[in-house]
This record gives sequence, structure tokens and C-alpha cells, in this order.
Amino acid sequence: MALTICVLGSGSSGNSTYVGTEATGVLVDAGLSARETLRRVEAAGLSTSRLSAVLVTHEHGDHTAGLSVLHRRHKLSLYANSGTIDNYVKAKNREEVADSLKWNVFQTGAPFELGDLRVDPFSVPHDALDPVGFIFTCQSIKIGVVTDMGMATTLIRERLRHCRVLVVEANHDLHMLKNSGRPWSLIQRILSRQGHLSNEALADMLGEIGHTGMTDVFLAHLSRDCNDPALAEKHVRKALDKQGHSHIRLHLTYPDKPSFTVQVD
Repeated sequence: MALTICVLGSGSSGNSTYVGTEATGVLVDAGLSARETLRRVEAAGLSTSRLSAVLVTHEHGDHTAGLSVLHRRHKLSLYANSGTIDNYVKAKNREEVADSLKWNVFQTGAPFELGDLRVDPFSVPHDALDPVGFIFTCQSIKIGVVTDMGMATTLIRERLRHCRVLVVEANHDLHMLKNSGRPWSLIQRILSRQGHLSNEALADMLGEIGHTGMTDVFLAHLSRDCNDPALAEKHVRKALDKQGHSHIRLHLTYPDKPSFTVQVD
């Protein structure tokens, strides 16, 4: 059984990742419009007919913008923990949102089944109520998706350590961020333990957890203003090569088009 993964869009303008088998397709987050999400699924050569659910990492708008339409018009089931649901509804500030959306509520740390996928949600540090990352397992294949995290905690490292493929955040270059001219309060938020992961921090984590069975890493949530794709690749490539993991392929992700599609079996 093969697992397919494609990052449909990544960045502050909208985040969504496709993970699927031959029978089941799911989205991690729906930060693009519903129309654009489905267009990019097809542009990546994937089947919209297999899509059955959206799994939400946290309530921020760049992860939830297309949620309602995908659920109501395209009948995709919604999965989130109670903290994410509560804050999503509060942010919308409309009672009808709570009434029109039917949620499947999971508990952070408690795995559940979705078609032929096992889904394991785990806690990550970010400035949301109860943000999570996901491990997807089909037979012996594991894929990890963590797109917003202020630091690479021990829990995150352990969850991602045995994955074949990762989608992980490489948000900013430290020098570019500190010299970006952004308000200091914003810079502090990004650098905090509830903010976003730097190229340097990601490289350190991947150098530690990379292994012979890991084949592909997607660099996600790259800042347009405070990062450079070449810098992100350079930092991560150097760390992986230093630890003898030159076999691991790196893939960029984009705000305006799907990434390369990876299939593992």
C-alpha cells in the first residue's frame, strides 16, 4: 500500500497538505479557498474523489479559511480537538458557524482510524489554544506533518524520529528576521517558544532524527520576507550530510502552487 503526500500550499497566505492512500485522501488544514484547494489537488495529479476529511492543526485563518465550504458544499468531514474548535468558532463570532459545522472531536495524544490511515495527533508549541502535528501510518509507513512550531521539543523529535517522510517548518533565517524591519514585538513572537521554527533550529533537529529509512523532507511555511529557499535548503542539507544522511531528498513548498508529489511504499 502506497502513501502519497503533496503540500498544496504553504506560507502565511494559506496552508494545506494532501496525504492519501489508494482508498483514502485527507487534507491537513484548509487555509486556501475551497475552490483553490480542489484545483491544486487536481493540478498535482491527485484525485479529489478520494478526499474524505480535513484534519485541523490549529484555528488560525491561514489554516482554516476554506474549512466551512469544503465541509458544507463538498461534504468533507472535519476533525479537530476541542480547543481548536472552540477558538475557531470564537474567531468567526457567529453562532451559525457552530450550528452548520459537524465536528469529529479527537483528543491530542489519542490515535484514531480514518479509512486505512492511522492518525496520531501530538502536541506542538505554537500561539494557539491546543495546536497539534500529525503522524499518518499505513501498514509500516509513517509520514509526519508539523507546519507551525516555536521549538522542536523532545516530544516532537520522538514522534518524527521514525517517519519516512516529513513536512516540517523552516519559517525564517535568524539574520534576515532580526534585520527585517518588522516591529520588535512581532520578531519576539516569532522567536518565542510559541512562534515559528528557524532554518537553523530545523537543521539541528533533522541532523539528530534523520535515519537511513527517511527518504524525503518538505520544507514548509517559508517566510517570503524573512527567509530564502536557498538558505533553508543550505542549512538543512549541511546538517543532514554531516550526519551521513545525504540520501534524504529535500523539497521546497510554495504559497502559490503545489509542491512536488512524493509516493512511498
